[in-house]
Amino acid sequence: MKGYKLIIFDLDGTLVDAYPAITRSFNFTMRKLSAAPRAKQVIRRAVGWGDANLLRPFIKDKDLKKGVLIYRKHHKKALIEDSRLFSHAKKLLHYLKRKGYKLAVASNRPTRFSMILIRHLGLERYFDYVLCGDKLKQGKPHPEILIKIMRTFSLKPKDALYIGDMNIDAQAGRRAKVRTIIVTTGSSGKEEIKKEKPYRIISGITELFRIL
Repeated sequence: MKGYKLIIFDLDGTLVDAYPAITRSFNFTMRKLSAAPRAKQVIRRAVGWGDANLLRPFIKDKDLKKGVLIYRKHHKKALIEDSRLFSHAKKLLHYLKRKGYKLAVASNRPTRFSMILIRHLGLERYFDYVLCGDKLKQGKPHPEILIKIMRTFSLKPKDALYIGDMNIDAQAGRRAKVRTIIVTTGSSGKEEIKKEKPYRIISGITELFRIL
């Protein structure tokens, strides 16, 4: 695929498997609030909209602010203990960097926790720019995050490729007019993703070696 100058990645479910950490922090928070713990599959399906939106459906409204504080305090440690890169993720980023692509992260996760992941997993040197949901008026599926990243590099949608793992990533890409590839290692099922008609659906990021 020639002509691209910028590759934008979602983080969770795309490059990084942080679901064990998220599950631990989520159920720790539920116990602290005397709420029912949830199965990992239920939690996984709720991921991708930011931590407040992750907790909101499962606790009382009056407990949300407290719940977010509990979750974030626990999650700082859980992320380091229970997150890992998907197979060949670092090799892929190294390859793309060597090829001269600008690389960016577009995540609904708060900046603080995205940077914990990026630094802990040794990814900081690969990314030219990281933009997260807490720096925006609206997170994905709104296209603001992708539009701001492209503007940072003075590039147009035709110059960029976006890699995500959820239907909201496909929606954000379409609304930003950015060609989008969705990998099926995240929170959305394949049928959900198909409905959004992204440019391509792949089973793992290693397929990007062939595509790019």
